[in-house]
Amino acid sequence: MKELTPEQIQHNWGNLRNIIDVNFSGERVEKLNQMYDYFEERMMLAPASGKEHYHNCHVGGYVEHILHITLFSLQIKEMWEKNGATIDFTEEELVFSALHHDLGKVGDLAEDYYKVQDNTWFVKNRGEYYKHNGNLQYMTVTDRALWLLQHFGVKMTEKEYIGLRLTDGMYEEANKSYYVSYQPERALKTNIAYILHQADMMATHIEFDRWKRGSYANEVVKPKPKKKEVSEQSKKANDLFKELFND
Repeated sequence: MKELTPEQIQHNWGNLRNIIDVNFSGERVEKLNQMYDYFEERMMLAPASGKEHYHNCHVGGYVEHILHITLFSLQIKEMWEKNGATIDFTEEELVFSALHHDLGKVGDLAEDYYKVQDNTWFVKNRGEYYKHNGNLQYMTVTDRALWLLQHFGVKMTEKEYIGLRLTDGMYEEANKSYYVSYQPERALKTNIAYILHQADMMATHIEFDRWKRGSYANEVVKPKPKKKEVSEQSKKANDLFKELFND
């Protein structure tokens, strides 16, 4: 299983918080920061999946995946735009949807979504290092993401909702009615969902390929250039790492 160093995990977390501060403002950034503060420890250490042959099944894998899809969605948007596609959404809307499409994987307000697999047979024979937390009320990852955002009072635009809701593409059965339409008036009226789905597929497959090759090479995703001054990361993150990894 891939392992990130404490320094990499903390660096990725700092990049994620920087993206929040750079791209959002006003009441929305306040609400988002409240949510990220609440889930800081859990989100920082969460995996992106439960099996090593999926993607980013390791401590810190969730944040790393979120950074990947955010970066890739911006790159793919530029490619679509250069080739004549209609871009009818803002960069803020794209980044918001990318950042939160898998938010449901942090769990609910009290418990983690993933638990460490305590059955060695599953670890050895299936590469399953994490299992789903059976204490949680069943929801799809997307539905839980939407629930968490509304719980913390984070508002979103219609395009952000569509983008976040449909990032998983046809892998989510409930998305079929959005993607498969035999009536023009029911077809998607924005390209944001297609771009996000491509970015998610790109991120998951690249993460899988890196795992398969065993070539992780301490890859750290760089945040986009700053647009405004960002305050220093809270002392809480540093204290957390001292406690977890004992310096």
